[in-house]
Amino acid sequence: MSFAEKLLTVPPPITVAGRHIKRYHVTADPAGIAPDVEEAAYALLPGLLPEPDGTPPATFVVLHRGGDSGAYLNAYSWVWDNVLHFRCAAAGQPVLGCPDKDPTHFTEPAVPWIGCVWELPPIQHERDAWVRHLLAPEVPDLAAYLADSLSAGTTGGRA
Repeated sequence: MSFAEKLLTVPPPITVAGRHIKRYHVTADPAGIAPDVEEAAYALLPGLLPEPDGTPPATFVVLHRGGDSGAYLNAYSWVWDNVLHFRCAAAGQPVLGCPDKDPTHFTEPAVPWIGCVWELPPIQHERDAWVRHLLAPEVPDLAAYLADSLSAGTTGGRA
């Protein structure tokens, strides 16, 4: 198997169910994620978010369109001040329990996975941004955190 990095784009943040959502899209397709796949994924997002617990309501998501029929939405939400809550959804991947190969038919798979090699790069950036803007300063700055995203480019080679 030959490995190749994928393209990473950074759409503007959105607000869903009272949470600020930073977004990352991963695909090998230079045209990006198809609008119908994006719409289907984000329609399921409210059900992947935790209840408020007093932590600034921030989440980052990675929407990944696989090279086959699969599409994946990983939602990482900050809870308990410094902990990542994780929920995911998948579409078009019968091996994960999806009912068919339709990349817009999202369901929650029963797998204990937090992401593949193409989905992981934003996690380190988001950890450092959370510490930099919310935990380390005398006065936490949610707006600065929301403005601090990993830059678009490829999923790897960022040393």
